[in-house]
Amino acid sequence: MNSTMSWFPPLRDSLPVDASDALLIGRVWQPRAGGPTPVLVDGDVLRSLTGGYATVSELLEEADPAAAARAVAGEVVGTLEDVYANTAFDERDVRRPWLLAPHDLQAVKAAGVTFAVSMIERVIEERARGDLNAASDLRDLIAAKIGGDLRGVIPGSERAAELKQFFIDEGLWSQYLEVGIGPDAEIFTKAMPLSALGTGEQIGVLSTSTWNNPEPEVALVLSSAGTVVGATLANDVNLRDIEGRSALLLPKAKDNNASCATGPFIRLFDEGFGIDDVRTMAVSVDVHGADGFAMHAESDMRQISRDPLDLARQLIGRHHQYPDGAVLMLGTLFAPIDDRDEPGMGFTHKVDDVVVIRSARLGALVNVVRHSEECDPWTFGVTALMRNLAVRNLV
Repeated sequence: MNSTMSWFPPLRDSLPVDASDALLIGRVWQPRAGGPTPVLVDGDVLRSLTGGYATVSELLEEADPAAAARAVAGEVVGTLEDVYANTAFDERDVRRPWLLAPHDLQAVKAAGVTFAVSMIERVIEERARGDLNAASDLRDLIAAKIGGDLRGVIPGSERAAELKQFFIDEGLWSQYLEVGIGPDAEIFTKAMPLSALGTGEQIGVLSTSTWNNPEPEVALVLSSAGTVVGATLANDVNLRDIEGRSALLLPKAKDNNASCATGPFIRLFDEGFGIDDVRTMAVSVDVHGADGFAMHAESDMRQISRDPLDLARQLIGRHHQYPDGAVLMLGTLFAPIDDRDEPGMGFTHKVDDVVVIRSARLGALVNVVRHSEECDPWTFGVTALMRNLAVRNLV
């Protein structure tokens, strides 16, 4: 990355459009403390929440996290402008604070195949087995046979049954269709607690992957009781060729070093922002390549096939518990088929791609693509966090 390039946007372009009315929390790495500090955005400054809560996870267990955050906001960690400006990985002064992914001990989960269009793309991946030419042919066949608008297909509906029968008749029935239009959602583990990266960081794709893409998503933030308490943006980086070879390779396609990014902040639910705002969000993604390539696409949450709260119920309940809460990515409508190089070869990342995921009420998550093997290794896990908090007398 050429450090003279202005790839990291100014603060005003990364905050929600109504930032002055938003209750935003996040985490900051404090070099002086040797570890992370949960913070509240208070106007132009970031205030520590460690007067009451050592972790974001702990805060979100409160009955009213928004009120709890306001009540304990303490010393100023830094100005929002200064900490944000020091967050870009290639211009960072490691002696000064910078932003991290806004969650910590929560399990990081993701729901797949929640939009009809992306469902079809997963079928294509599986049948093409990583062959881009075969994928293009299959895409043409499906479009010709089905026609119409696939958006808004509701699992279990008459239209969903018709789609299922078509694919059976064509010999294209797939496990992706089962989770796309059947009763059970696909929910998988995207990343381990503390491994997600924040805005301004490098995101990773395996060097062996030749067909991959960003997945711009809204992520719900849940307490251990399954209560949705806020939302953030996420990049569920996907290696399409690896998943396409076999659904059993999903962990390798989804969970690698630096393959998960979230942020820039968690917007807590309060009187001005709630689940209905999530249901109607538009999420955009822009990719800017060092080769001059540019791509823009949008994902409309109103077209999701499963309601966000239904996905939350399928994640947490009597059937499964997450004592430290969870972050749940809701899936994406985005399925890139635009050709980047040769006709019919579709889109894939290249090193130094800048990925900007944006939503008006959540801000912007910005990262630069690298190979996972070349990104900084993940070394600060739960044990390191507990030791750091103990030294700081926070636990």
